Amino acid sequence: MILSRKWAQDYVSTADISDKDFCDAMTLSGSKVEEFKKEGSELQNIVVARVDSLEKHPDSDHLWVCSVDVGAGENVQIVTGAQNLKPGDIVPAALPGAVVYNRHEHRLEKIKKGKLRGVESNGMLCSFDELGLTQNDFPYAAADGIFVLGEDCDRTLGTDIRTAIGYDDTCVEFEITSNRCDCMSVTGLAREAAATFGREFVLKEPQVAPGHGDVNDFLKVSIAEPEKCYRYSGAVVENVRVKESPRWLRERLRASGVRPISNIVDITNYVMLEYGQPMHAFDLRYLEGGEVNVRNAENGEKITTLDGVERELNDSMLVIADKSKPVAVAGVMGGEYSGIMDDTTTIVFESACFNGVSVRRTAKALGMRTEASSRYEKELDPGATMRALNRALELVQLLDAGDVVNGVVDCFVNPKKPVKVKFDYKWINDFIGISLSEAEQKSILEKLEFTFEGDYVVAPSFRNDIEHIADISEEVARFYGYHNIPNRMLSGVANGKLTPWQKFLRLTGETLLSCGCTEISTFSFISPRAYDKIALPADSPLRDSVKILNPLGEDTSIMRTTALPSMLDILSGNYNHKNEAACLYEIGTVYQPTQPGSLPVEKQMAVVGLYGAGSDYFTLKGIVEKLLERLNTARYDVEPVTDNPTFHPGRAARFTINSAELALLGEVHPAVAENYEIGERVYIAQIDLETAFNNTLPQRTHKPLPKYPAATRDLALVCSRDIPVLTLQREIEAAVGSTLESVKLFDVYEGEQIEEGKKSVAFNIRMRSAERTLTDDEADAAVKRVIKALEKHGVSLRA
Repeated sequence: MILSRKWAQDYVSTADISDKDFCDAMTLSGSKVEEFKKEGSELQNIVVARVDSLEKHPDSDHLWVCSVDVGAGENVQIVTGAQNLKPGDIVPAALPGAVVYNRHEHRLEKIKKGKLRGVESNGMLCSFDELGLTQNDFPYAAADGIFVLGEDCDRTLGTDIRTAIGYDDTCVEFEITSNRCDCMSVTGLAREAAATFGREFVLKEPQVAPGHGDVNDFLKVSIAEPEKCYRYSGAVVENVRVKESPRWLRERLRASGVRPISNIVDITNYVMLEYGQPMHAFDLRYLEGGEVNVRNAENGEKITTLDGVERELNDSMLVIADKSKPVAVAGVMGGEYSGIMDDTTTIVFESACFNGVSVRRTAKALGMRTEASSRYEKELDPGATMRALNRALELVQLLDAGDVVNGVVDCFVNPKKPVKVKFDYKWINDFIGISLSEAEQKSILEKLEFTFEGDYVVAPSFRNDIEHIADISEEVARFYGYHNIPNRMLSGVANGKLTPWQKFLRLTGETLLSCGCTEISTFSFISPRAYDKIALPADSPLRDSVKILNPLGEDTSIMRTTALPSMLDILSGNYNHKNEAACLYEIGTVYQPTQPGSLPVEKQMAVVGLYGAGSDYFTLKGIVEKLLERLNTARYDVEPVTDNPTFHPGRAARFTINSAELALLGEVHPAVAENYEIGERVYIAQIDLETAFNNTLPQRTHKPLPKYPAATRDLALVCSRDIPVLTLQREIEAAVGSTLESVKLFDVYEGEQIEEGKKSVAFNIRMRSAERTLTDDEADAAVKRVIKALEKHGVSLRA
């Protein structure tokens, strides 16, 4: 919201406060100022001057040599090429050293003395665009000539041009939070300024002189959707005289960032800026039957809006319709034939209040956010429609823009009940940490137009952000001054603690960091092409992804079902930036779609990726095993993976628990690595953390040091090359029984002394009893049970 300080003077006197002090104080009281700018501050040494004489340039057919009076009896000679001047014209003169806008190169330019075709020129006569203005600011000015000041300007010679044409306002830009729609207006910010500086806030009721006729003879209004349209107020103006607005109105619109157009359009914009209440003017000719019906659109119904675009509507959108068709999208934009034209004679002023959620959804669906919709979506005050309507009619009479028809049509179906909050000044003091008396707190609130009824404070109708005594406390705190609130320790006791799942995730990260991995964080949305890069089969269920309705682009159009592409992207970036080695991890989310209209299933995954010196399959497997050990995950099975095209066949494995995949790891297939432009072996793993969490073993307990010695036996076995070592280890564990302390593989051999298709594996078995020393016979018996159990797998002792 841009505030004109000159305009705000109508409601609160702050002329004695500097721009900087004004902005600082407003920010401290809760109305944050983004920046302020003085209009025309770049212009220098440009004054009001009078052309006393013009003579043809002796050496040019199109140049004129002018004698110009710049005030105080000083005349200067200026050469110009403008053809719209005559003696006696009052014009802007840029004297030597002046700074003007270069209209051709869109930059500031300094004016110097010089010669044009041998004739001395001591400055330059300016057009309006060399002052940074447009034709809209001064419609009567010549578009291609020198700006000749009209009677609406100060024509005193020697006056600074900015003062003479009203181009010296201070424009203050505020950042208005979404809950303070009342501050999206000049009066709202003026009210805040009055409370901030302790000045009187003056808001006069608009005065409309008696007109003619009866509005009910011209206009009928009905509201079919009272939940979406709280109030609709309308008035009629006949004999409309469309022309430019006076300079004071154009100045205020320009300072507020709005382009002046014509008196009727400018009035609607002026009232919107002044009161924060959007308005619209309909040409009565195009309101069939003189009817206004506020209803939902029909599915497939179409309207061409003021911007010339045909838009298709649906039955969730609120429209303003006449007897047969929609003429405006309620709260967003009028229809093509609803605007004011040069031959418009009778208009209907609309001042309405619509449901904010409905307006926002409609504006978003149609892809058109306007000044009106940006205000309506914040829930405006239904009580403001009549004041805004009367102000528009008052301006019509003031500007002689038409003849007002007596009366207004006002449909107010569900008046809003005032918000009342139990007032407790002691609670407010304790809550903020201050010590104000009840009277002092009431004084602050009354400045903001709060009232009191017994033990209750009543919020004004325009403050829709007030719901609880904490909201009242905020009002007291910001005008007491946040910087004046003393520091104090937080009260109360914090009992927050991590959940078991949060502890689990934290342990995961700490473990992977201790293994030498560096954490990364990637986006959860990826490109569909990422599945092709990891060679995912066309019929893979992982290709069924959640699609984003409004993606930033194709590369971010789906939610990932696997985090492998994200890790490979980062590894590729490191490799191609000449990072010799990398060991990275991420704890990220993958998304599995469910039924249409339902939210996807979100799963947490830990992904580890590495390449470079010291990186191989066994390094990766060791990291994964260490992680699962620290997470105290239940015993898992390991099986080779040969059919996953992302991984090198024979160099990948899958960890499972009860047939559920716990982890997938291995060397990335060379073709996939080439897709990511990685020129060496890459290793990657993905661990399903939810499966690991759901299969966590009971908490480990301390065991005392053993009192009795262990019995150890080494077994060298010959088995089929295809049997996983883990299968043999599981059989050994089951066969030895409760006395088993550990089983460790210490050798695998394939060579000339072993039969083709076979391998030799050697295990160290450690047994121990907590109650006594095991005998050799007991240890040998355990070994025999192991050999017997392994026979079913075709395993024999190595000779």
